[in-house]
Amino acid sequence: MIQDSLGFPIETILVFIGLALAAIIIDLYAHHNDKPISLSNAIVWSLFWIMVALGFALYLYLHHGSAIASLFITGYVLEKALSVDNLFVIMAIFSWFAVPNNYRHRLLYWGVIGAIIFRAIFVVIGTGLLYLGPWMEFVFSILVACTGIMMLKNQDNDQDIKDYSNHFAFRIAKLIFPSYPKIVGHHFLLSQKQLDTELTKPENKNLVDKIPKSRFYATPLFLCIIVIELSDVMFAFDSVPAVIAVSQEPLIVYSAMIFAILGLRTMYFILQAMKQYLVHLGKAVICLLFFIAGKLALNASNHLLGYGIDIDPTTSLYIVLGILALGIIASIIWPEKNKSQ
Repeated sequence: MIQDSLGFPIETILVFIGLALAAIIIDLYAHHNDKPISLSNAIVWSLFWIMVALGFALYLYLHHGSAIASLFITGYVLEKALSVDNLFVIMAIFSWFAVPNNYRHRLLYWGVIGAIIFRAIFVVIGTGLLYLGPWMEFVFSILVACTGIMMLKNQDNDQDIKDYSNHFAFRIAKLIFPSYPKIVGHHFLLSQKQLDTELTKPENKNLVDKIPKSRFYATPLFLCIIVIELSDVMFAFDSVPAVIAVSQEPLIVYSAMIFAILGLRTMYFILQAMKQYLVHLGKAVICLLFFIAGKLALNASNHLLGYGIDIDPTTSLYIVLGILALGIIASIIWPEKNKSQ
């Protein structure tokens, strides 16, 4: 059987690509209008994305065995869990830029496309670094543990209002294009003609002669998506080493991350509606990071020193699911601690 450099038969790679592309096309067709996504709609689509991922897991189980399927599911669940913190950051970004609900899924779509590209780059780099030796697992372990510590320290600062006008990506975008301070439909950029049309409106008279001449002008939606993309790049530094701890096979790592990312748009609207009820889920994510850091350290110890605890894929999956379940159960039992949210 022809083997690809990713460690799997070419048929498996084609199934992954075909399934992902088909799902993306279906999603784009269903959400091409600027309409807010309701909670019920988001739940149905989230279930759709989960079924797509489970379909690929079933293919892996039938063609490559239960161990490979467990690795994929563990990586998928882990990426989903880690994405919770990233989605909370995106909520804060949307709020600061005052993005209307009917445009948020459009921005999330471009955020997902960027995440797919950046994950591919980071997965190639991350799995490539492991060829330098088992000591790189210690490095990844430290990175993941530091992320957990940072999240733990920032738990009490979640409600602070951040000024994204000082964000590095925001400043860079404004250097490239002059900005127009108002949202104009779903446009990211305005041409000179479009800007002139906007400036003729009575409510925009105060902006006349205050915007420097340019070929294109950035709207708040463009500045928002740039900030989101850079935030996701920083998030990838944390999530890629964590998923690599589950499996070092590039296809398993990348497919698990991609199928999790493809469902983030609808997952965002569920979290937005249920954030006040999932008050301890963030703590569960922190526990997951420490578990992954420990797993990486144990793997490195086993490879370098010849002794350590080997946690098999199925056990890892149960631990990940168990930690998340405890976070949800704790949120149900002790909701009063974060009522102010």
